[in-house]
Amino acid sequence: MSQFWSPLVGTLTPYVPGEQPKLSNLIKLNTNENPYGPSPKVLQAMQGELGDTLRLYPDPNGDHLKAAIAAYHGVDKSQVFLGNGSDEVLAHAFAALLKHDAPLLFPDISYSFYPVYCGLYGIDYRLVPLTADFAINIDDYDQPCGAIIFPNPNAPTAKLLPVKAVETLLQRHPQQVVLVDEAYIDFGGVSAISLVNRYPNLLVVQTLSKSRSLAGLRVGFAIGHADLIEALERVKNSFNSYPLDKAALAGAAASFADEAYFQKTCQAIIATREHLSQAMGQMGFEVLPSAANFIFARHPDYDAAQLAAALRERSIIVRHFKQPRIDQFLRISIGTDKECAALIEALHELLSLSVAR
Repeated sequence: MSQFWSPLVGTLTPYVPGEQPKLSNLIKLNTNENPYGPSPKVLQAMQGELGDTLRLYPDPNGDHLKAAIAAYHGVDKSQVFLGNGSDEVLAHAFAALLKHDAPLLFPDISYSFYPVYCGLYGIDYRLVPLTADFAINIDDYDQPCGAIIFPNPNAPTAKLLPVKAVETLLQRHPQQVVLVDEAYIDFGGVSAISLVNRYPNLLVVQTLSKSRSLAGLRVGFAIGHADLIEALERVKNSFNSYPLDKAALAGAAASFADEAYFQKTCQAIIATREHLSQAMGQMGFEVLPSAANFIFARHPDYDAAQLAAALRERSIIVRHFKQPRIDQFLRISIGTDKECAALIEALHELLSLSVAR
């Protein structure tokens, strides 16, 4: 701690992102990155921006990308907000829409950035426990609150809340913003974007990092009623008028123009996920039902931290959380078939060696 720090800094507990190790021959299954590269159309569009016009500022409104997103999802361009990754979109939403006198509600096992944002912006919050089988029960949200936020599918559990349940939650809380964080929705769920024109209190946030293979580009967006979007724009333009560069805007827009590639890679990940889940189930793991590009699994006879460490010795990185209730689970990103086959082989070997608790 430095004497030059503002008082706020010492109170913060920053978010810890997934490790980005620099190891050779690494099988990296810890940060939910897409194992397949972006569409060739994305790369072509980005190359087209790498010229003399880089001396000019990008479009601060990102109108071309907003139009592409709006057309894809069947909404008006005024209902779309852009940000530097969905984390920035969420950050602006916390400031613009989720800070009220009553507490913000979100699951006790959820995206660990949520309490970080609450600390940063001074937002009172209350954790709502998941059920015994790690599901969101919307009845548990029948309590006074200022707003509600949750990932769907949830992270790190990968479990999906059906869109009908999301709609019921919206109906029960017409005076509060309900933010649905859909970073993984394309791997097995139905987006709540279909509800935005009926519920002015709904904001849906998505990212291009996962299903569109653009984690390195940092593009996220929100869709909701124009009044909610205006609040986000006011915060954004009080912070950074140019969050997305020319190449990011062009590449992101192009990703929505290659539906065949998008569907092909999503289906490949889903197929690999189901194969991996079945194989780990046959080894005795409990694997939670997943609608994401990762699985959440534990073994009744083997310590998760020890398994993660032993896999790391074999150059396979998975994510282990030390959080109560889930400290015996591993979150495993879905890689290629070859990568997941190597993981299965390594787990067979470790279990035969009795890396037990």
